[in-house]
Amino acid sequence: MARDAIAFIQALGFAQVDLLGLSLGGFIAQAIVQLQPDLVRKIILAGTGPAGGTGIDRVTFVTMFDMIRAALTIKDPKHYLFFTQSPNGKKAAREFLQRLKERTNDRDKPIALGAFSKQLKAVRAFGLERPADLSRIRHPVLVVNGDHDRMVPTSNSVDLARRLPNAELVLYEDGGHTAIFQYHGAFVEKALDFLEG
Repeated sequence: MARDAIAFIQALGFAQVDLLGLSLGGFIAQAIVQLQPDLVRKIILAGTGPAGGTGIDRVTFVTMFDMIRAALTIKDPKHYLFFTQSPNGKKAAREFLQRLKERTNDRDKPIALGAFSKQLKAVRAFGLERPADLSRIRHPVLVVNGDHDRMVPTSNSVDLARRLPNAELVLYEDGGHTAIFQYHGAFVEKALDFLEG
């Protein structure tokens, strides 16, 4: 996946880019910067962790459990996968899902079951990999997560930031896997400060 992303960036004619990787995208961003360090200026890693991180290999179980729970409660699985179940998290989930409906043109097609399965397998494989030597990544990195991520447990983001020599860690209180969507205003402000600094 990382090699495909590199080829895409180069096909667009970019000499250097800033990367934002969420979840599986964060795993891919780590691989991109290790394969082509000169292609990357700064990196934002959200809801993600290092290869071999604790619990990352359990993502299929967590995902299937939450999808069944969503079906039984007649809710979108994102309620459970991406947000905490506190009153604040439930409210954020409803608001996020409402924002998703605002765009009516040029929307992505729903993910195909085969592609979804391959994504889960890729995440599980990343969770089973041997940890990489992240000390060689000297780029500025902003690591962001909620303090209650169940999909890629938050401890992995803490570990990731500790292992990257030029990283800053931001954990959003009562935030889940997609805390950047729950705290989108604060995240955008922080991301812009990081990228412009």
